[in-house]
Amino acid sequence: MIRTTVALLALTLPLTAALPAQAARTAEVTFAIPRPTGAYQVGRDVLHLRDTGRRDPWMPSARSRELMVSMYYPARSGGGAAPYMTAAEAAALLKSQKLDQAFKTEQVTGVRTNARTGARPAAGRHPLVVLSPGFSLNRATLTMLAEELASRGNVVALVDHAYESFGTTFPGGRTLTCAACDAVEQAPSDAASRRMMAKVATGRAADLSFVIDRVTRASGWKRAAMIDRKRIGAAGHSIGGNAAAALMAADRRVRAGVNMDGTFFAPVPKSGLAKRPFLMLGTKAGHSPGSTDTSWPRDWRRLDGWKRWLTVADSGHFTFIDLPVLGAQGGITDPEAPLPGKRSGEITTSYVGAFFDRHLQGAKRPLLDGPTAADPEVTFQNP
Repeated sequence: MIRTTVALLALTLPLTAALPAQAARTAEVTFAIPRPTGAYQVGRDVLHLRDTGRRDPWMPSARSRELMVSMYYPARSGGGAAPYMTAAEAAALLKSQKLDQAFKTEQVTGVRTNARTGARPAAGRHPLVVLSPGFSLNRATLTMLAEELASRGNVVALVDHAYESFGTTFPGGRTLTCAACDAVEQAPSDAASRRMMAKVATGRAADLSFVIDRVTRASGWKRAAMIDRKRIGAAGHSIGGNAAAALMAADRRVRAGVNMDGTFFAPVPKSGLAKRPFLMLGTKAGHSPGSTDTSWPRDWRRLDGWKRWLTVADSGHFTFIDLPVLGAQGGITDPEAPLPGKRSGEITTSYVGAFFDRHLQGAKRPLLDGPTAADPEVTFQNP
């Protein structure tokens, strides 16, 4: 394994030393995604999409590129509780994070969400935000952010990319594993590994562009009329954040993007992103100016539109997804990232939500103008 690269991609929470003492206490905990702060209720549909024009880059025997997409949308009322993930997905996630001795699979499948399946959609046309998860992680790990953005009036397409997570369940009971992870680990050098990750980012960009094509048409999603095709954004965690930038470079329909703690393996073009806004949100330890990830200062200089570079003190690579929020509910935290789970969720949803409020909905959001005493953990970098 090329450690210098993989350490930036799919980190395991260093909690194993604390697990024996915690196991009995956490075994009965019921976990819940925090309630979104927006004005809308949240509905959810699930789509299985096939891009028959592309072969899967990790599984040559696959006939087409397959994607699972959770569509979150502003809703009014009705519907039943949306499940968090399947049993097979939950078991794979727990095993990959070495948490299978601390938590039961049923606890993960039973995570209470706020979205409702079959909920009545809100009236009007709404921006679309496409979301891509971290390398090896199931799309469900971005549920908190997806629900928050939908509650603020956005349609959200949260995407799982075939063979790029430790477990994603497809129709027919197929749970595909991470063939891409094997390819990265088997790369003969660090340079080769980084080229492989650039391939992941640009491949995901193509996936996300295809998702935009499909979900904005009634033939692809039954609620396509909700989407304002002139207001589209993209965001992602880790390699998903790099994919958001790569998507903007390739697809002019995408007006704004967010990278949450992802290395830019696929660089922002030297010519920039046609003056479109971009937010870089990362850990203070790993993504401050002068840190080991030199792709951030390089690509910061290339961004030619509205831009912000924010870092979060005491945060870790997983700060920007559901895991620390849920882990804190079970009394477990990452000693290398002591930011409380509740604060992790609040900071992520507040700043990413404010970014899309501002750039897709035209709302004034002073939160993005500079430091605030309410969020002392957040630093506005300006190298």
